[in-house]
Amino acid sequence: MGREDPNLGDVVVGRDAIKHKVAELGRRLTEDYGGRPVLLVGILKGAWMFLADLVREIEAPVEIDFMAVSSYGSTTRTSGVVRIIKDLEQDITGREIVLVEDILDSGLTLSYLRKTLLARGPASLEICTLLAREEQPDLEEMVRYTGFRIPAGWVVGYGLDVDEQYRNLPDIVWYTGPK
Repeated sequence: MGREDPNLGDVVVGRDAIKHKVAELGRRLTEDYGGRPVLLVGILKGAWMFLADLVREIEAPVEIDFMAVSSYGSTTRTSGVVRIIKDLEQDITGREIVLVEDILDSGLTLSYLRKTLLARGPASLEICTLLAREEQPDLEEMVRYTGFRIPAGWVVGYGLDVDEQYRNLPDIVWYTGPK
């Protein structure tokens, strides 16, 4: 599975740009939380690689937990229904929470998770996404930390996949294969 794969297109965000942006986001989180403990909630499976790198860039007390949700199933088209497959293991009441996402696409999953987590009474809830769609500017008000804005299209790599393939690519690239 190299760059000769006919299902892969051009690089959208290269590994060096990712590394620099993750470091920048880590610095911002460090400054914003000023040493207060924060719980980072990674959304599986796409955000795990981003979360792992982000945690190492934050100089503050950090805990992590994960949620797994589904709105796509095994296709590249959202079903319009969000299901929680794995819930948090920790109580978030009164805690500083940062929800860590791989990509802000339609906003359906993010809106659902935000509403669900706010109902659990955290002290604060902020959202950090590596990627956000350029055509979704109205969703920006929900997200405090954004890595990159990208145009519409399916991307893979750095944790993002199609049918569980391509997560291990170090760059984020266009997926041009069958959907």
